[in-house]
Amino acid sequence: MRIMPWHQSNWDARAAGNFIGGGSGTGLLIFAALVALLNGSPADYRWQAVVALIFIAAGLLCVLAEIGRPFRALNVFLHPQTSWMTREAMVAPLLFGSGAIAAWQNGGTFSAIAALFALGYLYCQARMLAAAKGIPAWREPKLIPLLISTGLVEGAGLATLLAALSSGVAPRWLAGALLAALILRRLSWKMYHAALEQQGAPKQTLEVLARFGVRFSTYGQSIPEMLIVAALFIGSELVWLLPLAGAAAAFSGWALKFTIVARAAYNQGYALPVLPIRGQGQPIPGVKPGWSK
Repeated sequence: MRIMPWHQSNWDARAAGNFIGGGSGTGLLIFAALVALLNGSPADYRWQAVVALIFIAAGLLCVLAEIGRPFRALNVFLHPQTSWMTREAMVAPLLFGSGAIAAWQNGGTFSAIAALFALGYLYCQARMLAAAKGIPAWREPKLIPLLISTGLVEGAGLATLLAALSSGVAPRWLAGALLAALILRRLSWKMYHAALEQQGAPKQTLEVLARFGVRFSTYGQSIPEMLIVAALFIGSELVWLLPLAGAAAAFSGWALKFTIVARAAYNQGYALPVLPIRGQGQPIPGVKPGWSK
């Protein structure tokens, strides 16, 4: 019987794909609505909304590919009172319906409605992963703001990239929003990682996150932040800085989710809170094999 924490195998790269597609799609749908509202460019909204819905659909297809018996997928709707996965599934039709109408109408009122449903879908995904109590890397409450901020970074990054591809330059306010989302994600990542180290976690989990964190802080955070600041100060002379920052910010969010879902997901293993002593001796502190604390 295994005592040390072991790597769970139920949720793999396909499960990570659901969080990647869902986070990127909902974030993009939110910022596409803001771009249409603040810049009055409905043509851009239509194709950005379509791309966003494709991301979300791709994430759901990853879940379908992971299910051993796909015809039992409708069972997900049976537990709305307890399951965040059920709540995510219930929000999905409303999200796709409002998003499709908004894309058809080139924005308008339904773009705001779709953005609200997208925010609800993103929140359900964050709570769904944190509800998995058997995985220390997932059950940490500070993972929720990290996943939400990551989805916003991915959405702002993709919106910046798509706006640059469409009109040649992204709005300056969108660059500022991306920078703010990156700072929020940086703080959320530090709080999440510090909480795991302080409260204790499987050593393998902390090793995976530590190795990833060095690259993430440099290539996923510092470089996009510096590119945005440079683009805002330099102006339109180097128009490629913002889309490059957007692409780097989005890709690093995908890497973050893949690492947490598919690589750092070790079970808690088995532990004895107190070691019993035969006779009249005093019990001594228990053991927690494979944990940092």
